[in-house]
Amino acid sequence: MADSHGKHTKSEVVADGGLARLALRFTAFTEKWLPDAFGFVLVGTFVVLLFGLVTGEPLLKRPDDPAATKGFGLVDAWGLGFWSLITFTLQMAMIIIGGYAVATSGPIARLITRLARIPKSPRTAVVFVAAVAMLASYLNWAFSLIFAAILAREVARNVPKADYRALGAMAFLGLGTVWAQGLSGSAALQVASASSSPPPVQEVIKASGHASGLIPLTDTIFTWQAIVATLIVYVVGVGMAWFIAPGEGNSRTAEHLGIELKPLIGRGSPYNGQQGNGQREEVRRPGDWLEHSPLFSLLIVLLGAVYLVRYFSGKSFFNALDLNTVNLILFLLALLLHWRPWRMARAVRDGAPAAAGVLLQFPLYGGIFGMIAYTGISARLAGWLVHASNQFLFPPLVAIYSFVLGVFVPSGGSKWVIEAPYVLQAANELKVDAGWMVVVYDLGEASANLLQPFWMLPTLAILGLKARDIMGYTFTMFLACFPAALIAVTLLAPHVTP
Repeated sequence: MADSHGKHTKSEVVADGGLARLALRFTAFTEKWLPDAFGFVLVGTFVVLLFGLVTGEPLLKRPDDPAATKGFGLVDAWGLGFWSLITFTLQMAMIIIGGYAVATSGPIARLITRLARIPKSPRTAVVFVAAVAMLASYLNWAFSLIFAAILAREVARNVPKADYRALGAMAFLGLGTVWAQGLSGSAALQVASASSSPPPVQEVIKASGHASGLIPLTDTIFTWQAIVATLIVYVVGVGMAWFIAPGEGNSRTAEHLGIELKPLIGRGSPYNGQQGNGQREEVRRPGDWLEHSPLFSLLIVLLGAVYLVRYFSGKSFFNALDLNTVNLILFLLALLLHWRPWRMARAVRDGAPAAAGVLLQFPLYGGIFGMIAYTGISARLAGWLVHASNQFLFPPLVAIYSFVLGVFVPSGGSKWVIEAPYVLQAANELKVDAGWMVVVYDLGEASANLLQPFWMLPTLAILGLKARDIMGYTFTMFLACFPAALIAVTLLAPHVTP
């Protein structure tokens, strides 16, 4: 036993190498100086406001045309944008709650429990959560936010000496790396669908050689170049997780942070299949029967399934997939997996707090979006990049551009609609493939999430952490993953023919 402990201690000393110490230093800094996510958006509002003033944007101005979407002053643009994401806000809140309901259903909870038993040491626990989180986000980013967070909690319970902050950061890693290259990537889905891609964007796409005005997924996320770039980022992410995992001596466990980790299933779990206080009462009233019977749950699932079959009939599945459809699928799946209505109702009630940060902060991000989209800031930034680039440099510069704007406006789908016309027009002028620009844009957009806490909110809510607890680790991951993405898109660009 003593010899085994000695070997373990030596291993942990080696684990605290340069990258691990760097991550710990960044984490110490963010824990002390970084505000919470709400403070971040408050500061970000005035950073964009000051940037606009410095670059010559007027403070107060309204165009004569009431239908105009450009030419506003910063204050007017902020007010115009404040509620511009209201539909998106509700969609995001529902997708978070729906993902939570699916992830906490009995079958998925049992799957998470089995997966959580795989890692045996603190370091492998961190690496395992990173690998699974990125894979889950490739399949669906919204589901991965919840699934990976619950997995991280369960892994921390099984490997109690693992650093809980590192586990939390790795649970979020998919949103900062590969999600936009996956099956739910916003920009790729938009340019592949006539109903989602605005006419001005379709006109620019037609000029690039796509007669339909659309770019199929086979020309974006499913090209071999995009898959190779995604694999490179994935491998770098997993490798970095191995090196930044702190040793046992420097770990801050869930116990150190005062976080109680209840089992996901079984005794002591809030998801133990019991209603209320765990005491089953005799079902007598019709209302009680409705709550416990799966009959109407199954009828709703059947109703939704028939609609979905008709909706997707004659369409490409991925081209027809949008946020509303994803939400409906999550809702129906959660209803089926929970089986009984009272279990579904409980899951939604328990998942609602995870969406609180979205409801509070999205309007303020909408204001930031307005100041960038409805003024000249966005076009000015794009113009700077075009003038500073050529055919070889344009892809990495667009990735950087997408990353910079993504820090302040973390909404890939909405932001792409505004930027696509001039980004794709510049690509046409420089003879760069339009589909490849979507891939490049997405890689930059994803990397921004490692430096700002917007999409971390649902994950943090489930883990019981603050943004400052994990952003030292996510920043360290950014220092490796973003350069890897830039190198990949630069080296692979010559192999893409427009």
